Amino acid sequence: MRGTEGWPIYEEAEIRWIAQAGDILSRMFAALVPYIRPGMSTLELDQRAEEFIRREGAAPAFKGYKPPFEDKAYPYTLCVSINHEVVHGLPSERKVLAEGQIVSIDCGVYLEGFYADMAYTFGVGKLSPLSEKLLWVTKEALWRGIAQVRSGAHVGDIGYAISNFVKSYTFALAENLTGHGVGRAMHMPPDIPNVGKPRKGPRLVEGLVIAIEPMVHVGKKYVTRGADGWTIETADRSLAAHFEHTVVVRSDRAQVLTSFEPVEKALAYV
Repeated sequence: MRGTEGWPIYEEAEIRWIAQAGDILSRMFAALVPYIRPGMSTLELDQRAEEFIRREGAAPAFKGYKPPFEDKAYPYTLCVSINHEVVHGLPSERKVLAEGQIVSIDCGVYLEGFYADMAYTFGVGKLSPLSEKLLWVTKEALWRGIAQVRSGAHVGDIGYAISNFVKSYTFALAENLTGHGVGRAMHMPPDIPNVGKPRKGPRLVEGLVIAIEPMVHVGKKYVTRGADGWTIETADRSLAAHFEHTVVVRSDRAQVLTSFEPVEKALAYV
């Protein structure tokens, strides 16, 4: 189905498939937790993630995905972005985790024709107070945005809730990096900006599935593309964090189809 904006609106049976993809994704993130430690190569994290997803009968959504306006396909299962890397960081055998870093892991799962998308930023060992604060603010900003989701709300309500909260802590947002529709494809309309004005922008419709993903910087909002052609970095090389959930719009709320609960249970035992 398509709503009044031409966006895809999902039936309950389709939403269940997206939720199953989200469940695999959530459990995969939890399975990575013991390996997010100093000395671990990000390529090994990538390999473990792919093995987990394929064992579950699904496929890595990012691997082989060709984003719009790119001339090549993404070669890995995960995006692994460390410290000043905001998103789309490439795993590598030489890119090794170190004490005190923050590492954002972003991943998608494809299952029976449907996609789910999720990101979580981890601390490697003991973090500085500033890093701890950044992670808390970014995750809380995500929940502030999700709290705005309901049928009849505006896209701008989400961005306003996120940006108003982030700026109250004097942090900045990557304003040209957005969330997106997800479901039958990895990236679909509508864009879900992390800035906005209340009651502005298109209205959300019940059955629409979107990925909400604030990307927050300690420094200024400006970003640049790294030398590898994929990684987006803060222009001032300040720390950045990223959290993301896939949600479906319901009449009075968002139903979250991915979960941080398995991840945080795993973190409690590390």
